[in-house]
Amino acid sequence: MKFDILDLNPDILKGVKDAGFEHCTPIQEQALPECLAGKDVIAQSQTGSGKTAVFLLSIFSRVLAAGPDPTGRPRALVMVPTRELATQVIDDATKLGVHIPFRSVAVYGGVEYDKQINALKKGVDLVVATPGRMIDLHKSKTLSLDNIEIFVIDEADRMFDMGFAPDIMYIAGRLPKKKPRQTMLFSATIDSNVRRLASRYMSPDPVIIEIEPEQITVNSIDQKVIYVSNEEKLPVLMALLKRAEVERSIIFTNMKRTAEMLGWKLAANGFPAKVLTGDLSQERRQKVIEGMKSGKIKILVATDVAARGLHIEDISHVINYDLPDDAANYVHRIGRTARAGKSGKAYSLACEDHVLNLPEIEKYIERKIESEWIEDSEMVKDTAPRFNERPGREKPFERRDKKHEGQRGGRRPGERKGREGRPHHHAEKKTDAPVQPAPGIDRPRPQHEKRADAAGGKGAPAGQKPPAQERPAGQERGQEGFRPGRPQRRGQRPDKKRRFPEARKETGPGQRPQTRQQSEKPVQFFNDRPAEKHAPAAIKPEAKPQHHAVERNEAGPKEKSGILKRFLKFLKKSR
Repeated sequence: MKFDILDLNPDILKGVKDAGFEHCTPIQEQALPECLAGKDVIAQSQTGSGKTAVFLLSIFSRVLAAGPDPTGRPRALVMVPTRELATQVIDDATKLGVHIPFRSVAVYGGVEYDKQINALKKGVDLVVATPGRMIDLHKSKTLSLDNIEIFVIDEADRMFDMGFAPDIMYIAGRLPKKKPRQTMLFSATIDSNVRRLASRYMSPDPVIIEIEPEQITVNSIDQKVIYVSNEEKLPVLMALLKRAEVERSIIFTNMKRTAEMLGWKLAANGFPAKVLTGDLSQERRQKVIEGMKSGKIKILVATDVAARGLHIEDISHVINYDLPDDAANYVHRIGRTARAGKSGKAYSLACEDHVLNLPEIEKYIERKIESEWIEDSEMVKDTAPRFNERPGREKPFERRDKKHEGQRGGRRPGERKGREGRPHHHAEKKTDAPVQPAPGIDRPRPQHEKRADAAGGKGAPAGQKPPAQERPAGQERGQEGFRPGRPQRRGQRPDKKRRFPEARKETGPGQRPQTRQQSEKPVQFFNDRPAEKHAPAAIKPEAKPQHHAVERNEAGPKEKSGILKRFLKFLKKSR
């Protein structure tokens, strides 16, 4: 079907022809008539099938039919998961709407707010936004949603994979409810999450259009798997890149660090490559994408940030340096090639770390991937140094030296530092001469000099220990009147008396010494309390507790209690 058959504005058709489009793709042929009629649509289609033109042409037609809005508030909102996809949608809108008075702006994070806020203040018709920056501008009342007439969610399944479901529901809940609104939802797969979102924010009977899923369309891509060890991955990869048939390629890794290492290794071995990860600033990411689209960059090493929504033409090869953990990501990765009816080839390096992901991938695409072997003579030897030892990279000890360079109190190697930046005390040179106090300053007296003065003697010379104090004859350690000449404990006053100066008394042979408290006031047990009193009563020294009877013959026979007497009388009577 041609675009001329559709009821489109002549200026819109002129932009479509200038973009080089004449015939509709399957998704455009089925979805465009329904979207132009103003119906809510759920469309399942793979990336690169032309679904972006479906909602853009629908937005153009509705905005031109309604006429200009004097308020300048946006009337269409498109939500996308990544910055790259937002920029791509704006580029397509500029290309298709070149002949109509239409204003659009992309709103995404990673860049300053000023440029986006200024564009919103001037007035726009279409806003293409990522969820995070969109919510920030709405909460700051910079972006109004009161005039939104068309709401589009692109790559809905990836929105849920990236955890944007709460943000999408928040934005959809702030859209005007009393005004009529058209909602379009596009996704590579229609699962339960997509249906739940559609049932909540779309009309009860939306039009559902299903084009062949992406895992079926990858059958047109020539797919190969190469079994390698971890040591052979880089030589095999360089052997593939050295082939003449490889014109422009994208190499996918699972981790950002692997992508950075691989990009540096390839460049050091004579394969100029650029790296695209989520850590790059938006300016650098856009520069890399533009270089890839223009053909200046032939080799791109990327993580899954480039697996979906990135439309780059004439990609001849896709190489999975690491097999993805998710089978769906494999489909999205190799979908970067063979776009718009062109041919493409995909290689996957199955190493011992990721080879277990292969059965799940083959089950997902419902086909067996053929294997291919690389001869040893074809492999390219890695001549670059290790990534951690690359030139220009500071070693850890060099960074430490630079950190302390220029600080107060520079130190020698192996020398510890004090809290105030000066060398530690053990680094200073020690001398045997005693330290003399400065004139006019009273030196604190050592503890042994104070004890000697208290005893009436003179202190020992500085730097010498005082003579040991002799014990008087017949006097034992611990008795009152003798205080051994050892340094007192920290925090103890010199004149503090001992707690129990006469704690022990001499006893006879074979007897255990008793303290004063034990001899004067024996311990009273709980069972020995008088029955009429609740508080323990003092026991006279001559009275002995009942359970402390020394000998049974000395204490005499015990009296029988009243209950026992009655029990014995009862036994006698029963006999």
